[in-house]
Amino acid sequence: MEPAAAPPSPPPAAPGSAELVCAQGRNRKAVLCQRCGSRVLLPGAATFARRELLLPAMRKKAAAGGGEAGELLREHWLVQDMFSFENVGFTRDVGKVKFLVCADCEAGPIGWHCLDDKDSFYVALERVAHE
Repeated sequence: MEPAAAPPSPPPAAPGSAELVCAQGRNRKAVLCQRCGSRVLLPGAATFARRELLLPAMRKKAAAGGGEAGELLREHWLVQDMFSFENVGFTRDVGKVKFLVCADCEAGPIGWHCLDDKDSFYVALERVAHE
């Protein structure tokens, strides 16, 4: 008799993000806006995902200026239902992309959503806080 196969494990987390991801690959802690502390996601609402995404420089809406460089980010919380968010706003379309921002202070972008994929919303781990 062969031993039972181990359940699939989530993608290995980078050092520092290991305490954020549970055994099922979901967020262990609440996800918050870095600027105002507003709750973006409840624990367990998103799945850890690796995907290279270029996000514009982080800024508040009032301070938005042109010509700022972007940042290539690789670790994200993947949310598959927009109603899973506690508090998030969306920018106007930029081509086929909408950027995610904090709905309270409008800081961002904290994430990315392609209009071609209605069920994938990415929140960059580096752009949010956790509690």
